[in-house]
Amino acid sequence: MTTPFVRTAPSPTGYLHIGNARSLMFNWLFARRHGGRFLLRYDDTDQARSKPEFADAIAEDLAWLGVVPDASIKQSERIALYDAAAERLRAAGRLYPCYESADELDRKRKRQLARGLPPVYDRAGLKLTAEERARLEAEGRKPHWRFLLDWEEIGWDDLVRGPSHVDCASLSDTVLVREDGTYPYTLPSVVDDLDMGITHVIRGEDHVTNTAVQIQIMQALGGALPTFGHHNLLTTASGEGLSKRLGHLSLRGLRESGIESLAVAALAVLTGSSDAVRPVSSLDELAGLVDLAHVSRAPAKFDEHELEALSARTLHQLDFAAVEERLKQLGIPASEPFWLAVRGNLARLSAAKDWWKVIEGPLEPHVADKAFAAQAAELLPPEPFDQTTWKSWTQGVAAATGAKGKALFMPLRQALTGLDHGPELAQLLPLIGREKALKRLQGEAA
Repeated sequence: MTTPFVRTAPSPTGYLHIGNARSLMFNWLFARRHGGRFLLRYDDTDQARSKPEFADAIAEDLAWLGVVPDASIKQSERIALYDAAAERLRAAGRLYPCYESADELDRKRKRQLARGLPPVYDRAGLKLTAEERARLEAEGRKPHWRFLLDWEEIGWDDLVRGPSHVDCASLSDTVLVREDGTYPYTLPSVVDDLDMGITHVIRGEDHVTNTAVQIQIMQALGGALPTFGHHNLLTTASGEGLSKRLGHLSLRGLRESGIESLAVAALAVLTGSSDAVRPVSSLDELAGLVDLAHVSRAPAKFDEHELEALSARTLHQLDFAAVEERLKQLGIPASEPFWLAVRGNLARLSAAKDWWKVIEGPLEPHVADKAFAAQAAELLPPEPFDQTTWKSWTQGVAAATGAKGKALFMPLRQALTGLDHGPELAQLLPLIGREKALKRLQGEAA
């Protein structure tokens, strides 16, 4: 395989959501798996809707996911390249002016549909004489420019779908230049892919038809074709498409709610494939799992509740090194023994603060049976404590009091932690220490 150079091309017109993360992660993980490179390309030619704050948010989202681009470009800074490509296509007779307004085009489509015909552009602009074009421009009309498609079947070997083809005779000639001289997505995408040497274009299956058009444009510009792959799209559990309107499913919203980024990455690419959705400990591990040949042709249904569960499972198996800095940011000068003790009880990393308070105090204990607690305090072994201390201590308390099972363990847990649930006390007790444990068994805040 050619060393991959892949790209993602988000539009900075809103916040990225988990559906965007699917395509983004497929590209980055593909490059990671095959020793390639990854380009972040901002599709920001829509000057009215593109906002700097959304571009900044995209960079933040990628950093949160752990994705580090090898290069980054903005299409708004490359207009001269698109102008030159458009001129080449005009000179070759592949780009022609059309003068219909949006309303006129809409009426044409409705008439065609009413007659049972496909709403394909009738190439009226191609039939205009020079005099007719001059008259329309004298009326104040400005042309939009369409790419003249060859009416042929375009085929390629798709990384996901296998042999694929589109009959271009069923398509409208694509608008490459708007009336105001700005560019929709298609031409900048082709020009940048050719100019940057993109080797693999991996994107959603909603681009299949667009791929046939882009292949013709690439051929008209004399460029080498990349390899294409079109994965299935994420939908909601009810089958609805994801969009930027679903703010709580934006990467920013998921981050702010405490969802683990590794869980987002894993669910985004393993859903809708033959690989089971599972927690991973690193993006390198995920890159080793993801294979585009395993992606299903059926829609990939995304379940928010599954993401919650996967996030917790991901957290439970993270090493201390993976969370140390994040714990410090929460104000927890934690140690590895603390993390190993509490991680299995966390749904969100932020909940570690609650268990740090249990360790450090001050904590109001819950002592229902003072006599039992006092006897347990007398039997508390001297320090140093280790993970065998809890077992030897409770065995002694059981022998002295006759308590067993819940009657033995629950009063001790409530006195030491103030709670009736939580991590194993064999791990917590050495962290609490003898001094605080004694005070809590005596009903004192400590």
